[in-house]
Amino acid sequence: MAKDPSDKALVPFVSVDHMMGLIHHLGFETMIRGIADRIEADFRRWESFDKTPRVASHSPVGVIELMPTSDGEMYGFKYVNGHPKNMKEGLQTVTAFGLLADVSNGYPVLLTEMTILTALRTAAMSGVAAKHLAPKGAKTMAMIGNGAQAEFQSLAMKALVGIEAVRLYDIDPAATEKCARNLEGTGLRVVKCQSPEEAIEGAEILTTCTADKQYATILSDNMVGAGVHVNAIGGDCPGKTELAPGILHRSTIFVEYPEQTRIEGEIQQLDPDHPVTELWQVIAGQKSGRSSTSEITLFDSVGFAIEDFSALCFLREAIRGTPFSTPLDLLADPDDPRDLFGMVMRAGPEAA
Repeated sequence: MAKDPSDKALVPFVSVDHMMGLIHHLGFETMIRGIADRIEADFRRWESFDKTPRVASHSPVGVIELMPTSDGEMYGFKYVNGHPKNMKEGLQTVTAFGLLADVSNGYPVLLTEMTILTALRTAAMSGVAAKHLAPKGAKTMAMIGNGAQAEFQSLAMKALVGIEAVRLYDIDPAATEKCARNLEGTGLRVVKCQSPEEAIEGAEILTTCTADKQYATILSDNMVGAGVHVNAIGGDCPGKTELAPGILHRSTIFVEYPEQTRIEGEIQQLDPDHPVTELWQVIAGQKSGRSSTSEITLFDSVGFAIEDFSALCFLREAIRGTPFSTPLDLLADPDDPRDLFGMVMRAGPEAA
């Protein structure tokens, strides 16, 4: 028996089409700024959240993960996969969906696609980190790896840091052409480069985002000079890195959650006690970020559940009063909580 759409037990569901509609309604940069603002607000109250490394199920071809957290009032989780081989099969490397629930009764209050939302969230997180760590007045970013994240990263750096130019490189020239084409009309000056060395020329921010699950050297030690900010977002599982160890030893390293980053990030290459700074402490004013113009700052980003929580909370508010969700009959909600069986029986053909 269908429920009345006004029933309070119906859960808003944001589909892929809804998410795309909301982005066009609000604009990419507005969405990124909104998520970034929520991330910063939640990082300032970091200690109020449950924190655990994501629960991962690894296979030879990829990983499937759950990323849960709660602030005591709301609970959120994301299901996400990472399968680098998918691209060759015409599939997304990363897909995701997520849920937000009310801790007071356990009822979900939002179910949503998170493949697109994760791209926005990841870009917003990079922008937040660069806002606090990149050289003041940075105007150029090198984007090494021009796959699904590249445009989002570029727009986030424009919206949150103020970059004016992005220098693109990918081992696949078609990916660079795709990215350059998609960034037309965004206000960014786009330069297509033939090598990573060419891409980093004159760039104050170096972003690496490649897909292969391997210990790779996307940036060698001699490529990274003094005073730059490295935004390393490609590492996201054990055995997958992008930076030469020498870069790590010369950098001041900032992470989301050390217990997770030491397993999945660039710093899995270092000793377990190598010093790092948690980014939330910088945002909250407890630790300093960039301390000199010659310092190399490195954001070793692997993504953390609190960032997804922030994105889910932003989305819940953003869809209010819009057509960009569908009420979903997800919860069994009998008039008498003790009579679940009776509710099922009354829905039979005889009852009709």
